[in-house]
Amino acid sequence: MTNEKKSHLTLFILGAIVTAVALAFVSPELAMGFEVGGEIFLRLLTMMVVPLVMASVMSGIIGLGDIRKLGRPGGIAVAYYLTTTVMAVIVGLIMVNLIQPGIGAVDQATLNALAAEGEGVVAQQEGATLDAILRNLLLMLFTDNLISSAAETNLLPLIVFSVIFAGMLTTMGRRVAAISEMIVQVNDALLAFILLLMKVAPLGIFCLVTARFGEAQAEGNLLEVLRQTGAYFSTVLAGLAIHALVTLPCILWIFTRRNPLRFMYQMSQALLTAFSTASSTAALPVTMDCAVRKAGVSRRSSEFVLPLGATINMDGTALYEAGAAIFIAQAIGFELGMTQQLVVAVTATLAAIGAAGIPEAGLVTMIIVLNAVGLPVEYVGLILSVDWLLDRFRTTVNAFGDAVGSAVVEKSFVA
Repeated sequence: MTNEKKSHLTLFILGAIVTAVALAFVSPELAMGFEVGGEIFLRLLTMMVVPLVMASVMSGIIGLGDIRKLGRPGGIAVAYYLTTTVMAVIVGLIMVNLIQPGIGAVDQATLNALAAEGEGVVAQQEGATLDAILRNLLLMLFTDNLISSAAETNLLPLIVFSVIFAGMLTTMGRRVAAISEMIVQVNDALLAFILLLMKVAPLGIFCLVTARFGEAQAEGNLLEVLRQTGAYFSTVLAGLAIHALVTLPCILWIFTRRNPLRFMYQMSQALLTAFSTASSTAALPVTMDCAVRKAGVSRRSSEFVLPLGATINMDGTALYEAGAAIFIAQAIGFELGMTQQLVVAVTATLAAIGAAGIPEAGLVTMIIVLNAVGLPVEYVGLILSVDWLLDRFRTTVNAFGDAVGSAVVEKSFVA
């Protein structure tokens, strides 16, 4: 695919999103009718995730030739993910303390109503604790059934298996040459399929976005909800923007001397897909394709770093968790001191990393953060109304953080 065609495809995707939002406001009933098309596109993307992750990780390891070379890149990748997640949390805390969106945000009657709504939602999530998520973090690395993990899209144990299996192949020489070659060929074929799928991406993304926004507009609460929670929504959005447009670009330039704006443009197709699907995992095939073919990141780096990042690197989610907890505290008049806010920061970081293996991950991790500082969990209802929309923005930030990570770690593969 030529650069001109790639540029046109990105513009088509952007146009599809704008058109979808416009149609949702003009005719929400018609917009909701596109849900099936969006679901088909999302399933096609999700269908590719497990085979692509396993094939790409194995192909990347085989390409190294010596499994011992993986230690340095692996350590740098984990250090990068942890550092950027902490930085995102700090940005979130600073923004919400400066703007204080929760002060006077809602009256007592509204608080009571939202608390009642929140009680119904969190009743299913009792027992979510920090101990539970730390235990889950360890167990996420291993599985007793690869087929089951693949069926449930639990990527971390699949990545661990792929690294070990491919590393073993690199030590067996010519005896397994046919298997190694087949894995590389399968990976090439899957990437070719992604290119084919991207030709219909604008249509699929249009269906996804128009159906979701149409549903919100049909309920008659989209603009009203944004008005009611505007300060909170704007604060979190501003924090995400600072992390995506300042923090991550600075890291990219300092460590790689790449032009951040150009890199962001090169990854724009993946970022728009992440926004549309609200899933960095579903967008992973597109992210990997953009990183290699458009941004020029080496396959070795992208094939190892990006699948790992889609599983454990959640900058946007961590920022959102921390900001939302402080917002809720401000709204109900619950004062959090410096020590308690530090607890929020640590808990949000760990909760975001461990979210992937937990059902209803966003809600559960938020409850863990609230529990950590003694905030009433039922007031999660304060943020539920705009959570679906903010989820799209924080997923986009997650995906961009993964992409920057692949560029930063790239040099360690040749060092």
